[in-house]
Amino acid sequence: MLVLSRTINQEIIIGDGIRIKIVGVKGGQIRVGVSAPRDVSVRRLELDEKVVFQKPEVAAMPS
Repeated sequence: MLVLSRTINQEIIIGDGIRIKIVGVKGGQIRVGVSAPRDVSVRRLELDEKVVFQKPEVAAMPS
């Protein structure tokens, strides 16, 4: 895992079309903006885990 330090308004670029921007810091939380092409799915991990936990048949489906 690559760990980077960034400040507000600084960005990280992944590949040819994904940009991660730090848009705010408040207390112990940061706000992150993600720009990606429409064909790239951007999801929060905890939501994916919740769906798999609630619907085990989804995890078994071939991709």
